Amino acid sequence: MVQQTREQWSGSRGFVLAVAGSAIGLGNIWKFPYMAGANGGGAFVLVYLLCILAIGVPIMIAEILVGRRGQSNPVAAMRAAAEESGVSPVWRLIGGMGVLAGFLILSFYSVIAGWALDYTLRGLTGALSGLGAEEAQAQFGSLLDSPGLQIFWHTLFMLICFLIVARGVRGGIEWAVGWMMPLLFLLILVLVGYGAWIGAFAEGFTFLFRPDFSQLGPESVLMALGQAFFSLSLGMGAVMAYGSYLSPQESIGRNTVVVITTDTIVALLAGLMIFPIVFSIGLEPQAGPGLLFQTLPYVFGQMVAGSFFGFLFFLLVVFAALTSAISLLEPATAYLMARRGLSRLQAAGILAVIAWILGIFSALSFNLMSGFHPLGFIDALSGKTFFDLLDGVTSNIMLPLGGLGVALFVGWRMKRAAVAEEVRLGSYFGLWYFVLRFVSPVLVVLVLLYSVGVLRG
Repeated sequence: MVQQTREQWSGSRGFVLAVAGSAIGLGNIWKFPYMAGANGGGAFVLVYLLCILAIGVPIMIAEILVGRRGQSNPVAAMRAAAEESGVSPVWRLIGGMGVLAGFLILSFYSVIAGWALDYTLRGLTGALSGLGAEEAQAQFGSLLDSPGLQIFWHTLFMLICFLIVARGVRGGIEWAVGWMMPLLFLLILVLVGYGAWIGAFAEGFTFLFRPDFSQLGPESVLMALGQAFFSLSLGMGAVMAYGSYLSPQESIGRNTVVVITTDTIVALLAGLMIFPIVFSIGLEPQAGPGLLFQTLPYVFGQMVAGSFFGFLFFLLVVFAALTSAISLLEPATAYLMARRGLSRLQAAGILAVIAWILGIFSALSFNLMSGFHPLGFIDALSGKTFFDLLDGVTSNIMLPLGGLGVALFVGWRMKRAAVAEEVRLGSYFGLWYFVLRFVSPVLVVLVLLYSVGVLRG
């Protein structure tokens, strides 16, 4: 195995922006705000914040410390940490599952990001102006029905990801997030101001923040728990890979708190951005791609300068998707570089091509292959397309298992002295260590059971 020169972030700012960029994705833009509004508003937000403290902070710190301790890709870092603690190297499989999960997610995430690229162009060219409700629905349907158009945008998005990752940690990833993340924040603030200007800000604020504990049932708590886990890019190798580039002088705990605070603020601002815009013409919000690609294009089409602000919105979505996507490609790239002795350009290129090919099958799942169900012989999966299967297996099974594995490994198998030496939490170490060992694993199991439908009402 060829030894690689280990790159590092230029400082904590680069690390924070990269990890925050990984965490801030499409789920922050539409999923969290809707879940909060539909499940008790401020009550849900409060429960979500408690879940972040119980599951997000402990596991993110654990992933970062393993990455930095091992100074390598997630697979090698887990193996090195296991060897140092005198436990079985089989724990490296947890790192391997995270790398694989992130890579598979990238393949279909790129297709969805391609939709955002398409709508960015529509906003720029004025195609959203005067768009009616039926026209907005037909426009999105036309995009899904077009394999050529979807593959074109998927190809462009994947090419951008490859070019960024191929340039390296500082020259590529840190450079990209260094200008995309500040611009993302600026776009959010502009669109929040736009929502306040059109006059429905109070209604949107009330929908998102008014506490209504009567709507907060057991399933709402499980939803908050799942969102706290999935929104932080845990279990997919990205945080561990980024942690391996973090200087030993940097505080893991402080950087984790900054990342999680940033992610939460963006999610809340996204609600203040979207809901006033939707409520301004008397519509009800809905979750999922329908909100992004049908409801909002129609809303922008009915507003003064709506096409321009639609362009800004979808540009924001593209930036959020891109900062997440590069974090999905990086762990696999780092692994292939170390395992096969390839250059960064070669490793990123090979993986980008494979992800691109897989993404084509996902794109075709909405049109030419919509009737193809790979595991149709299994009753529970009989109606699942290729896209559905990738999404379901990675999000519902692989990610929670990866997060659970990291919590158990750091909490129960790594030497406590090595863990304490790496995280340096001072008087807070005992509390963090207790939560990681006894609370976080139980909560991740609940996330897993809810994700696969066992605990759903």
